[in-house]
Amino acid sequence: MKTEATKYTLKDLPSQQRPREKLLSAGAESLNDAELLAIIIQNGTIKQTALELSYALLTRFGSLHALKHVGIAELRSISGIGFAKACQIKASIELSRRFYSFLPAPAQSVCCAEDAYHLMKHKFLLEKKEFFYILLLDIKNKLLKACMISQGTLTSSLVHPREVFNPAIKESAASIILIHNHPSGDPKPSLEDVEITRQIKQAGFIIGIKVLDHVIIGNNAYFSFAEQMIE
Repeated sequence: MKTEATKYTLKDLPSQQRPREKLLSAGAESLNDAELLAIIIQNGTIKQTALELSYALLTRFGSLHALKHVGIAELRSISGIGFAKACQIKASIELSRRFYSFLPAPAQSVCCAEDAYHLMKHKFLLEKKEFFYILLLDIKNKLLKACMISQGTLTSSLVHPREVFNPAIKESAASIILIHNHPSGDPKPSLEDVEITRQIKQAGFIIGIKVLDHVIIGNNAYFSFAEQMIE
């Protein structure tokens, strides 16, 4: 019999409801968000199982995606979430982010906007700031390197042609693709985006490094200047 001082754990649930056993029998993909989170949290409290704590977290903050932007102190405001559990949650989210931000090895072909989108979309996952990258390509459109140029609201002062073409010259790139994200989720270009693209293309023409495209990434969507024939 459980006493008031006893912690409830996942072992107190029927075996078919225990996240670990479910993972072993049916695979991790069969677990819902709360069940996966419960495995990370591990232990419950005197009044709640780890699974109940997980549901409380998701109810409070709305989704797993929202947890990325929740600090340790705010996580600890949830009854039953102490320093250790909060750190476990943040560490697991950061591991996931790093996994999805992994860039494929050089020599991958980037022949169109869709290639650039699939290459970089996970790099911008859940980001609240704008990040501006360039993809450096060789004469056969093979990826040499992806370089971050700036972060923050995109302006001509942050993204100067000098900063864009320095790494391109250093890596002997034949051409480049500009790529950045819109944290709002809407990939439609702003007037500033159009003007910056025009300036960089002009500089590339003078230097002899072609700007093939500017791809803007939103939520599960992208905008391509080349596809829309915007000069």
